[in-house]
Amino acid sequence: MATGWRVLAGVQRLEAGGSAATAIHFRLRLLAVALLAAHLLVVGWLTLRPLDVPWAAAANLDPFEGIRTDLAYGPLEAARRIGEGLVLLAPLGVLLPMAGGRLAPSPLSAWSSLARTAAAGALASVCIEMLQTAVPGQVVDVDSVLLNTTGVLLAHVAVVPALRARMRRSRGAYQGATPRISRVGLGPWTEVLSAVPREY
Repeated sequence: MATGWRVLAGVQRLEAGGSAATAIHFRLRLLAVALLAAHLLVVGWLTLRPLDVPWAAAANLDPFEGIRTDLAYGPLEAARRIGEGLVLLAPLGVLLPMAGGRLAPSPLSAWSSLARTAAAGALASVCIEMLQTAVPGQVVDVDSVLLNTTGVLLAHVAVVPALRARMRRSRGAYQGATPRISRVGLGPWTEVLSAVPREY
């Protein structure tokens, strides 16, 4: 009878720990969705507002041509220009997997999460560049797509594995030790019958 109560208490601990971990996971996803929406609003304001400029450069459709032009400005200016391209959409590398609840620990799901996040970042960057064709003062640059996608990948690789490890640790802490079921009294013939060789 005491064994039954211990097993029941262990199951209740597991259920309580699982519900607490689920609640934290849900709150984390809500926070990620809110931050993602705020980030996309800021990006839209930065990239799609009309600019009052006396002249605008021609659109760049040659890969790496814009990066070579940036490098010609010198190291500090090149670092600023290239850094802006890398940072613009980099938060998507972390916020998209968090908002989608894709922080699963298995290696296969980690690679598929990386591929999905990179594809979503590239798609967002292409959409921005397409919309910029109708905005006065904004210039279409294919290198922006390359830099934005690279920034998303770097942010994902730098942050998401650490988040996965932290979530695994927090789940383990909430669930506690796995309850052990002590051997319950079995029928007297169980050991005798298990010793009898069987022919299949």
